[in-house]
Amino acid sequence: MIISASRRTDIPTYYSDWFFNRIKEGFLFVRNPMNAHQISRIDLRPDVVDGIVFWTKNPLPMLDRLDLLKEYTYYFQFTLTSYGEDVESNIPSKSDVIIPSFQRLSDKLGSERVIWRYDPIFLSQKYSIDYHIHYFEMLAKRLSPYTKKCTISFLDYYRNTEKKLSTLGIQPFPIESQIFIAKKISEIAHSYGLSVDTCAEKIDLQNYGIQHAHCIDEKLFEKLLGCPLKIGKDKNQRMECGCIESIDIGVYNTCRNGCKYCYANYNNAAVSNNSSKHDVYSPILVGNIMPTDKISIRNMKSCQYGQLSFD
Repeated sequence: MIISASRRTDIPTYYSDWFFNRIKEGFLFVRNPMNAHQISRIDLRPDVVDGIVFWTKNPLPMLDRLDLLKEYTYYFQFTLTSYGEDVESNIPSKSDVIIPSFQRLSDKLGSERVIWRYDPIFLSQKYSIDYHIHYFEMLAKRLSPYTKKCTISFLDYYRNTEKKLSTLGIQPFPIESQIFIAKKISEIAHSYGLSVDTCAEKIDLQNYGIQHAHCIDEKLFEKLLGCPLKIGKDKNQRMECGCIESIDIGVYNTCRNGCKYCYANYNNAAVSNNSSKHDVYSPILVGNIMPTDKISIRNMKSCQYGQLSFD
């Protein structure tokens, strides 16, 4: 199976010690987000984990320990936007810390295994179309030698993000404006040798050289593994999502990046409470196993197969 680490929280930034401990032990537990007392045991042995996708805004805590993952196939979805502390309050300096971390990560893994995400895009008086176009080009210039692709998306509104977003003065973003900014981004990206795709967007931008993304990407894993995978689309994601099936090992309300657009954090109090319960030696990300918890063993098996199918 594929491990997603994680759409729900930034494991590389805040929980890498725990993650490496779980790799060493060969398993971890994940609570069901819909039923906290239902827990799945996830096998992390290399012979059943076909690949890992890391989602992060700052991989610095992992950079000097990537050799511990030498038995695994993995790549990074690396979000790097032009927003300031008013939007992403706990992200270190983009210029002095994050961009150099992106470059170091790529030097270690190769440009194909570090995917740049410039998302989500929204408009305000400060973050205008011209602002995005200007800073996207500045980032593309510095990142283009270190990646092959940029994934973009436009801001989605969720009930749990409305209050956080209300302080930013977000402006309407009609389809015409989305098409215009996407076209400009595509032109800039292509001028630096980068391809562009969109994450879970209904809008069709193929006329501008922009494809629909597969963030957990069957084709990329097949290339990295050197063999085909027998795996389906992830039915737990939105219809527009092109990702293949994966097991997410993260927990909602645990990311401390402070991004106001984040759907995975409901409120700061919950984040602080969960973070205080984190134990790097626990088999579960938040807290420990309780007597009332019911543990089931997740059926894990490799999705690799050695014969090409002509069906």
